[in-house]
Amino acid sequence: MSRRKKHKGEAEDKAEIDLTPMLDVVFIMLIFFIVTASFVKEKSIGVNVPESTPQDNQVDSDQPKNILIQVKSSDEVFIDTRRVDVRSIRSLIAQKKAENPDASVIVRAHELSSAETYVSIADAAREAKIYNISLIPFSD
Repeated sequence: MSRRKKHKGEAEDKAEIDLTPMLDVVFIMLIFFIVTASFVKEKSIGVNVPESTPQDNQVDSDQPKNILIQVKSSDEVFIDTRRVDVRSIRSLIAQKKAENPDASVIVRAHELSSAETYVSIADAAREAKIYNISLIPFSD
């Protein structure tokens, strides 16, 4: 009987599973996923739009009249409700700056409009010596 007990005990010892290699593999996979996830970068421009207050909506005679440029979703550009070509924006901004030297440029662009249009407007404003340019996104 003692022989049988020895064989039974040896069989039970051999039936144990060593989990160390499996834990090593899981740990290496975890490190792999953490490292690869940190390299994913989203391409976007962060825009902080200030909330409007009732005082902002009142027009003060001391404040300069800003140059409002609207960009539709199809990248059509409007200045004073008049559709203009992107190439003529610089001259129109320079003309409005001559009328009001303290004016700033406000670009009200649709969310679906391209960033290229905004950049071309901002470049045109800088060429016209206006460096205070604001972007206001809107949607329909």
